[in-house]
Amino acid sequence: MLQTRKIKLCLVGDMLSGGGAERVHALLSIYFADSGIEVHNVIVQNKISYDYKGELLNLGLLKDSRNGISNKLKRLKVLDSYLRKHDFNFIIDFRIRQKPVQDWIIAKFIYKSPAIFTVHSSHLQWYMPQNKWLTQAIYSDAYGIVSITNKMQSRIEALYSLNNLSTIYNPVSKRYIDNRISEGVSDLDFNYIVAAGSMDHDVKQFDKLISAYSKSVLPDNDIKLLILGNGNHLQAYKELSVALDVEDNVLFMGFQDNPYQFMKNAKFTILSSKFEGLPMVLLESLACGTPVVSFDCFSGPSEIVVNGTNGLLIEDQNFDALATGMNLMITDTRLYNYCKANALASTDKFLIENIGRQWLDYLKINLY
Repeated sequence: MLQTRKIKLCLVGDMLSGGGAERVHALLSIYFADSGIEVHNVIVQNKISYDYKGELLNLGLLKDSRNGISNKLKRLKVLDSYLRKHDFNFIIDFRIRQKPVQDWIIAKFIYKSPAIFTVHSSHLQWYMPQNKWLTQAIYSDAYGIVSITNKMQSRIEALYSLNNLSTIYNPVSKRYIDNRISEGVSDLDFNYIVAAGSMDHDVKQFDKLISAYSKSVLPDNDIKLLILGNGNHLQAYKELSVALDVEDNVLFMGFQDNPYQFMKNAKFTILSSKFEGLPMVLLESLACGTPVVSFDCFSGPSEIVVNGTNGLLIEDQNFDALATGMNLMITDTRLYNYCKANALASTDKFLIENIGRQWLDYLKINLY
């Protein structure tokens, strides 16, 4: 086992803002630093909204408006020099990786230290080429590939025949969430449910969610739908809510740096995605003590939600069943109270204290 006084970790990500992988990057940087490990963060885009710890190399500051070949090579050279200078014990790569040639160069020639590549979505093409040979060429001799659900690991094994795969769940920090809640919860004077995510693509399917909500009993019971997030489809979603005559009940709250203030007082959080990794929105809602209603989409919800215990797991892509699930959580008070009572405790295995320890064991780092 490695001793902490000798350990230097480099965490590489797209940014420290926005999505689940980025939040995991930030949380682990804090955990590792608090454990006495020297932490360095490298980000590709100049976007930072999450708290983190450690040194920061922000390659996004070097990106010019043209982002041409020479500028990309300049940033790659800066990264190479930085990694050589610090001689890290491990590199953990959280980036989306969709450029096989670039990713091969980085894996084989830029990363001199043992590297771990994480996979944060069941849409595997965001992280590895569809071509089996290319994926093996890039990743077969890495220290490891870490997926965030068991189902995802099984699929990667089946598709790519890699033998260096492991699963470590996304962590959630109860202390961080409690601190953010202490800043003040929403003072909305009505009942509501919450959905959250990017509107730049249709993975979250907010249009179909709005339609399902309009068919549920929630509008007639003055229970509104709050949607947290921004993106290209926002205006279309607003127009849909008008067309379905629920514009007074569907509230678009924009991107929220502190979504917990809304989750804490929500009746429940709802997820209607086409696919997921291990959705942080479910973990964070449960950590707020708020139950969830989610599609059983590939790959994460079934490893978080115990149907009828901390929420409802709905047949994948069945929006009629989703509306029925919404109704059930409102009309069946006994079921709702039971799920709410179990919400917080159901996150225990995902707590950063437990997940961080799993990472240390995986890296063979001994803190004692």
